[in-house]
Amino acid sequence: MLGFLVRRLIAMVLTIWAVSFVAFAIIQLPPGDYLTSYVAQLSAAGDRIDPQTIEALRERYGLGDPFIVQYFKWISGIVQGDFGDSFEWSAPVSELIWGRMGNSVLLEGLAVLVMWLVALPIGIYAAVRKYSLGDYLATVGGFIGLAIPNFLFALVLMYLWYVYFGQTLGGLYSPEMANSPWSIAKLLDFLSRAWAPILVLATAGTAQLIRVMRANLLDELSKPYVVTARSKGLPEWRVVLKYPVRVALNPLVSTIGWLLPTLVSSSVVVSAVMNLPTAGPLLLRSLTTQDMYLAGAIILLLGILTILGTLISDLILAWIDPRIRHGGM
Repeated sequence: MLGFLVRRLIAMVLTIWAVSFVAFAIIQLPPGDYLTSYVAQLSAAGDRIDPQTIEALRERYGLGDPFIVQYFKWISGIVQGDFGDSFEWSAPVSELIWGRMGNSVLLEGLAVLVMWLVALPIGIYAAVRKYSLGDYLATVGGFIGLAIPNFLFALVLMYLWYVYFGQTLGGLYSPEMANSPWSIAKLLDFLSRAWAPILVLATAGTAQLIRVMRANLLDELSKPYVVTARSKGLPEWRVVLKYPVRVALNPLVSTIGWLLPTLVSSSVVVSAVMNLPTAGPLLLRSLTTQDMYLAGAIILLLGILTILGTLISDLILAWIDPRIRHGGM
């Protein structure tokens, strides 16, 4: 198991380096840079800026350097814990993103937890009671959950909540708790507001996990070892839970690797719709203004989150399946 972990950690480090290079390259693909966008905004407002001032700013920020020089300056600073300064906010990137990244990780982690807690029992029931009313309801609910975009569900939920309860669904904290340190009161305040975005984020993923679990378990329940276990007189719940469910979990656990990036991409739009203080709206703003250090840091951290999700998936698979950790698969 230790050798398996070491191999995965080495691969993770190399992947993070590749993600950092690709992220920095992508945010520089649009023509121009932050100063170009800034000058365009001033021109649209009827203001003008001295060309010498533009060149001085370009020199100060190093925007005239070749791409590879800018990249190595950026990545060497990150290795030392310095993510650079945001052009638009005139503040260190680390001060801008850590609180929002914490909210994003907490929100998406709770969404994943809700997905699994809901999808596993429903998927098992739908497979064991195939073609029953509960199975049909789970199937219909799964198709509806997959068909409705998260942002549309968020808009409908916000509208219905306001119409029937007279309250707006938005934000993660009440105004008096927004800047206070973490405490039991702030946690309860967070949970009283976070249920709506968690529900929105978890809907499509839960529907998909139900379908995956049902299909995997149905395939296992028809295999000879399950028939043999039943013929020996074992209780049905033990036959199902001890062997088929454990084997059916393998493909489900492997979905953690793509579940996190799916959550991240959907949470960007949901956060903008529901006015959530997460990394999503900040990323959209930084990409619009070509604030490359801020955008690059957020994309890199989201990429690291995705890679960690894949690592967790690999470790859980190795734990539940000896063939993987011993190199058999």
